[in-house]
Amino acid sequence: MPTRLRSLLRSIWTLPAPADARPAGRLDYAFVAVTAVAAVVEVAFLRPEMGSRLLTLATFLVWLPTLLVRRTNPTLTVAVFAGVMLVLGVAASTTDLRQPDDLNTAVVALLIPYSLARWASGRAAFTGLCLFLLVAGSSLVSQDLAPGDRVGGAAVVVAATAMGAVLRSRAMLRTRQLDDVRQLERESLARDLHDTVAHHLTAIAITAQAGLAVADDRPDAARDALRRIDDEATRTLAETRKVLRMLRTEAAEGGEAPDRPLDDLAGLASDEGRPRVEVHLDDGLELSPTVAAAVHRIAQEAVANARRHGVGTTLVRVAVNKNHSDIVLTVTDDGRPSTRSGQGFGILGMTERAELLGGRLEAGPATGGWQVTAVLPVGTEGVGR
Repeated sequence: MPTRLRSLLRSIWTLPAPADARPAGRLDYAFVAVTAVAAVVEVAFLRPEMGSRLLTLATFLVWLPTLLVRRTNPTLTVAVFAGVMLVLGVAASTTDLRQPDDLNTAVVALLIPYSLARWASGRAAFTGLCLFLLVAGSSLVSQDLAPGDRVGGAAVVVAATAMGAVLRSRAMLRTRQLDDVRQLERESLARDLHDTVAHHLTAIAITAQAGLAVADDRPDAARDALRRIDDEATRTLAETRKVLRMLRTEAAEGGEAPDRPLDDLAGLASDEGRPRVEVHLDDGLELSPTVAAAVHRIAQEAVANARRHGVGTTLVRVAVNKNHSDIVLTVTDDGRPSTRSGQGFGILGMTERAELLGGRLEAGPATGGWQVTAVLPVGTEGVGR
């Protein structure tokens, strides 16, 4: 077997079960109930001539409820299905019962190969699919069907399996993209931390040199320098601890953060072109460099989203206000909110940055447009900018 194919099969075999499998909800229970009623109606009224109809209905109603766990435990679903179909086949072959006919309602069994490909681990999916194909293949062979019907039945099973595999691949790709966005936000925060610490350490070094220069002749000036060094060191330590608590992975250094984020935020205002951008900042805002940089980056992304996605947007308003111990950033536009598809990663990145700082972010339709609201804690280590 070629090395590449062997590697591919090994990676499929060791594939873990997706982490986004959700338990059965109201719609799942309703689906199973409606399907059960449809099967009873089919047997009692629509196809009274079908062979071994009561036995067929009973076996169907036994494995049908296992569809409720098709996402969280698809192996159980296929095991019960195969066991029930085996019992049905043995009963038909060892008794004088008429050969059972298939229920039309039993088409929901196609959810089994789909669920195995979509939700099971690689090993469980392979084993379960082999078991299901064995049962389905035996049914196709044992029944008096035209060759075209057998080929069509096999093609439908393959199509259901392929659909599950495709959706699983898309979900895995989406998860990797989300992880990349989160990682970029952490790296950006690390760069902000790097620049902030460098600023404070430079101030500490300069103050220490000045203190040393006057220590012999002016002890009072040296003591003042030590106090300033203590203040700067306290701010640096608090800022460093705050950001390092946010980061769960090692972040890369490099890049440049705005030297004065709130000044750059005010620079977003523009009367030229469409849409026009207005920026309103509360007077006397005192923010730590990390929070100020976050406010700037979130506002920048929100304005960019309004320009990219808004239809008919003529005005974007950016407002930064202090509310007790929080900073509230609000970005609104007058475009039509129906143009937001929700498939991009801009909102995710803004939300990630806000949550890493202990805040929250909401984005959605507002009266006459679209609104992004971020609430960030000021922190006790803030410095005036």
